[in-house]
Amino acid sequence: MPHDHAHMEPKEGDRRVAIAIWANGLLTVAQIVGGILSGSLALIADAIHNFSDMASLVIAFGARKIARRPADAKMTFGYGRVEIVAALINYTSLIIIGLYLVYEGAMRFVDPPEVAGWTVVILGSVALFIDTLTAWLTYSMQKGSVNIRALFLHNLSDALASVAVIVGGVLILLYDVRWVDPAITIGIAAYILWLAFSEIGGPIRTLMLGSPPDIDTDKVIAAVEDVDGVEEVHHAHFWQMQEHRAALDTHVVIAEDRWDDLENIKTAIKTRLDEEFGIDHLTLEFERSATKHRDADRYGHG
Repeated sequence: MPHDHAHMEPKEGDRRVAIAIWANGLLTVAQIVGGILSGSLALIADAIHNFSDMASLVIAFGARKIARRPADAKMTFGYGRVEIVAALINYTSLIIIGLYLVYEGAMRFVDPPEVAGWTVVILGSVALFIDTLTAWLTYSMQKGSVNIRALFLHNLSDALASVAVIVGGVLILLYDVRWVDPAITIGIAAYILWLAFSEIGGPIRTLMLGSPPDIDTDKVIAAVEDVDGVEEVHHAHFWQMQEHRAALDTHVVIAEDRWDDLENIKTAIKTRLDEEFGIDHLTLEFERSATKHRDADRYGHG
């Protein structure tokens, strides 16, 4: 598959996430207080979103720590998948928050309350600064981690939401257009939902043991069958042990007259799959041509 990601020391990444946690925590408190005092649902919506970001950052921080643990008797594949679980939790929280904000925004359309525009603009500007800072802190880290990507998208959506809140506050100040606050709230919610639904499929696919999305499984099997001495491949299982580590478990049928050359054939298969597809974890069961499984499925054990 092979991946090429920017390298960052774990301690530096942890430090960035810790800074983002504190910044979002302080911002959440300020926005909730400001939203209550100003009467702005959009500001409270942004605060709730920021609180979810802080929770997501805490989850991601813990997941990063756990993921670095070595494999043991209880978790023989290691702990790397905990970051996939963290990403799924974060995207699910985004969906719940988005649906709640749609409901609250719709209720406010019925009787839009008076909103203090200056409070909205000032706190929206502070939020924009914090969201941009957090997105910047996690940008270089998100290229190599679905867990951190979930955080980055959280904060990117927050930054855009803060821009919308500021615009709404300006419109309230200039024209006293009260319906703009719930309208912006629903707009923020719609964007949150689109973002979450478009990204959540990746973690679900990994946890469901789906084939790596960037690997053509038919080409992999064809490459194995192209190795001299291999007649057939069946019962193939592709999955991702961790986010960037693909694995293959399959049966390989060896020509009867090449059985004595099995070790060289096995080495050739492993070398080819690692170099061409980045698959470095293989479990191969070899069968003689004369005693192979008949009418076996290419994928799975149906």
